[in-house]
Amino acid sequence: MNETLALVLAWIAGGSLGAFFFGGLWWTVRKGLASTKPALWMFGSLLLRMGVTMTGFYFVSGGDWQRLLSCLVGFIMARQLVTRLTRLPDEAPTHQQQEASHAP
Repeated sequence: MNETLALVLAWIAGGSLGAFFFGGLWWTVRKGLASTKPALWMFGSLLLRMGVTMTGFYFVSGGDWQRLLSCLVGFIMARQLVTRLTRLPDEAPTHQQQEASHAP
């Protein structure tokens, strides 16, 4: 297989794993808040999400560090996307808050 194609496929797989992991985390927190046994939800979800994600990283990398790195980049990009998509409207930073967050 072409090396570039393998890296792109690893990147897509990392994005999918990241969407599963962080989307699942978001879903679990929402379910856990309404549950009578939130610890069970959190622990069960952690085991499932980590198991699927680590297995996915193992098979995607195939022992090649470049594919592993490409998969990790996709995973981190998915984290950013899921974080942005699941943010509540009142949590969006205003322009004034962004200006005040750095030193002159």
